[in-house]
Formats: sequence, structure tokens, C-alpha cells
Amino acid sequence: MKRQRHRFKMIALFLFALFLLLGLYGVWSVTHYGSRWFSYAGNPRLAAQKENVVEGDILDRHGTVLASTDDGRRIFSSSPQARAAMVHVLGDRNGMIANSVETFQAGYLYGYQSSLSDAVHLLMTPSDVRKGNTVTLTLDAGLNTVLPGFFQLHPLSAGKNGAAVVMNYLTGEVLAMTSLPCFDPDTVTDADIVSLDHPFWNRATQALYPPGSTFKIVTSAAAMKAIPDIQSQSFECTGTLQVSEAFAVHDFNSVTHGTLSLRDAFRRSCNCVYASLALKLGDDALRSAAESFGFNQNFLFRDLVVYNSSYPVSNRTFDAIAASGYGQSALTATPVHMCLISAAVANGGTMPEPRLIRSVKTASGSQVLSFSTASARRVCSDEIASELSSMMKDVVQGGGSGNLADIPSLDIRGKTGTAESSLNGEKINY
Repeated sequence: MKRQRHRFKMIALFLFALFLLLGLYGVWSVTHYGSRWFSYAGNPRLAAQKENVVEGDILDRHGTVLASTDDGRRIFSSSPQARAAMVHVLGDRNGMIANSVETFQAGYLYGYQSSLSDAVHLLMTPSDVRKGNTVTLTLDAGLNTVLPGFFQLHPLSAGKNGAAVVMNYLTGEVLAMTSLPCFDPDTVTDADIVSLDHPFWNRATQALYPPGSTFKIVTSAAAMKAIPDIQSQSFECTGTLQVSEAFAVHDFNSVTHGTLSLRDAFRRSCNCVYASLALKLGDDALRSAAESFGFNQNFLFRDLVVYNSSYPVSNRTFDAIAASGYGQSALTATPVHMCLISAAVANGGTMPEPRLIRSVKTASGSQVLSFSTASARRVCSDEIASELSSMMKDVVQGGGSGNLADIPSLDIRGKTGTAESSLNGEKINY
């Protein structure tokens, strides 16, 4: 009998622990995924809110109105250029753009996420229709409007698909973000809807591109951490590195760089040196460094949805490892993530969380959300970040592969990258 009672107690304790774990997981899920669930188009609570609430305004960081509601119709900027440049961030009337402010921040815009005092006030003073919250973004509308035009200034980017992100590397504030091709939400055509260029796709947050030589930042960080005297070592580049019978690494136009230090190899973006470094480090060390910089991580940012970047974990041949050293193989990353990697170097080895919301206020002026920086991810030591920053300076100001970005009056640093497996090219600067 005692044994049976003991068994019942153990079962009861187990069930209690199980329910406790489920409850804690529920709290965690709501905290991390609540805004994502609420913004889902099929959410009946969102549909109910839209019936009784006038959607709130969206402002830029200077107070410029980017979106408002007039007589039940969503109104965007009066400038066609501004509407097109910011459409992927703000969204459109029909919800064609996934995870835009109009959809992902619907909880704020329709007043679902408000302060307790305002919720009580609404209960005490019911009305047929009420106004949602005003959401102020970190964006600079003027900067964002001119950003697409820069793509037309160079023959290699003019008329091409792509994306650009401008961020404050200290705070993570997204100052500008654009995706090409863009479109005017006031004049969407059937051709836009069926276009193979996918104009409704936000390439800044959703497109996964091979990082190319911009990934040499990560390989360099891994080498400096694992090989203490790496900066004093010399490497020999003959223009080609034969990794296996089936695979050889080439530098651009098979240029022979000769004897190089790590700094020289980075400045001249030598693929052969970085392939040999990857093989010397081994896949585990290189993957560990990549994951420290955010690859293979689940990005759960508060203000925006960014697709996860990938460093392969299976079928890792020597050929694949060598190619990974200079950002090829099956590596992929979004432009936002590569911007964050550059920000981490500029920020002394800590990667900020991207912020898109500056503040949220109710129609009565109560503060629902104010700007705050999130805890930063430590991706490398201060010493390594400082060395990487100096190497990125050489790329731009020391006659390296990024010399076209050199402006004498500015201290610009960066890294170029071109993906051999596609027609993609990237550049990250600060």
C-alpha cells in the first residue's frame, strides 16, 4: 500500500513538473513569438481589431509621416520615389510584403499592444471606433529615398536586383533599408505581381546570398584566435591552389600575389591564402567562428524578421572547407546579417541587435514603447576586432580591393566580396 502511494506521489510530481515546464514554455513562446503570431494574417483577433480600430500612423525618426489612414484608406508618402524606396520596410495595402511594419507591427498599429492604463481607459470609455498607436521608426526618410538611386551610379549595379542597409553600429538603429526592384504601392500592376524579379521580396532581410570574400572577416577572426602568431606568418600565393584532383582555388584572373602576410592577403582578397587557412583551421574551428558571428543562429529580433544565415554542417569535404574560407561552398547570409558583422567589428567585437522601432505612443500620447538597445552578442575579442578594423582600413585606404570607396576626408573601412557560384557581389563598409 505504501509502495502504491509512493508511486502515485511520483506520478503526481512528474505531472506537476510537466505542467510547470509547459507553462514556462508558454510564457517564453509568447514573449519571443507573440508579435509574430499576432501579425499572422489568419489571426481572428487581428481581424477583429481591424474592424474597430483606425490603424495608427507610421513616422520616420524626424517625425515625417510615412503612412496614415484617411477615411479607411491607408495613405503613404506623397512622393512616388519615397513610396517605392521604403515599400519593403513599410509594406503595402494588400499585405503582399511579408513581415513589413504594416504586418509585423500590427499589434502596435492597431493598439493591441498598449499600456495597462490605456487598456483600462478603453474599457471605461467604449466607443465604436478608436485610433491605434503611432509607431515612430529609426528610419531617415530622406536617406532611404535616395538610397536606390546609388545603384544606378555604377554600371555593375545599375538595373540589377539587390539590397542596401545603413545602420548605426553602436545602437543597431536601421537608418535606411531598401530592396531592388522596388515598386510604388499606389500603382501596383499585374506585371508586378507575376514578375520573376519578385518585387514583393525584401532582399535585405529575406535574400540569402553567398557572402563571398566578405566572409574573410570571419576566417581572419578564427585564424587570429586559433593561431597566436598568425600575423607574423608568411603565405605563398601562386594564383592557384590545387585542393584535390577535382577542385582548384583560383584568384581573380589567376593573379599571382607571391609572398603575403595575413594583412596583405586580406587587403588583396587572396582566395588561395584563405582557402589554405580554412584547411589549416579545420571545419570545426571555422564553423565555431561563423556561429559566433551569427551563422546557424535563430534570429529572433524584436523589431524585424531576418532570415537565418547558414554555414553547412554536413558533407564537408576538403574542397568545401577550402571554399568556405573565402565565403563560397554553401554559405549564405542576408545583407542585414553582413551589415551586422561589419557593425560588430566597428563596435569592438560586439554585434548589436538591429532596431527599427524608435517609439510607440497611444492616440492619447502615452508611451507604450521607447527606444532601447538590446544586449549585444560578443563575436570576438576587442583585440581581434581592432586588428580586423585596421585590416579593413587597408582594404579601402591602402590600395586594396575596396579602394573605390576611399574618400580622402572620411575614415572609411570595409571589405568587398564576389560570389563565384552566382552573379552576386557585396560590399560592407563603415
